[in-house]
Amino acid sequence: MDPRYPIGKFEMPAHVTPARRQQAIDEIAATPVKMRAAAKGLSESQLDTPYREGGWTVRQVVHHVPDSHLNAYVRLKLALTEDKPTIKPYDEAAWAELADSKSTPIEVSLMLLDSVHARWDRLWRSLKSEHFARVLIHPEHGERTVDWLLFLYEWHGKHHTAHITELRKQKSW
Repeated sequence: MDPRYPIGKFEMPAHVTPARRQQAIDEIAATPVKMRAAAKGLSESQLDTPYREGGWTVRQVVHHVPDSHLNAYVRLKLALTEDKPTIKPYDEAAWAELADSKSTPIEVSLMLLDSVHARWDRLWRSLKSEHFARVLIHPEHGERTVDWLLFLYEWHGKHHTAHITELRKQKSW
């Protein structure tokens, strides 16, 4: 297994159905609880342990998820309210090196994740089938749909939670 991708790389589902969308929305809704459980009880030194050689620390991973999901929440709102908006990418690696990602207690980001997901979940569940076809433009990936955002962030939460749970297994924490 490649420790960078403990659940594999993101793949857009070949067939999207309302049931599959609902499953993805449910998984996104569960991300804060799963992230909190993955990091529960870790010591400061464990939080400052990289999940793989050359990778982010557990603390940086925990802070990255709400950073990313805040951006995704805004991207979704833009896609729902503008005609083919071009979204702004950000340098995730540079954000992870900022002081707030390296030293803030993880509870701050876990609470932020709870709050963002409370709003995001309400928005996802309000969408009608035609909303999922709305287009946004990602400068690095081209035209994408709201469906792409949904399935990408379903994967994203599981991906980073697995970084922590796999490290815990490896270290017997």
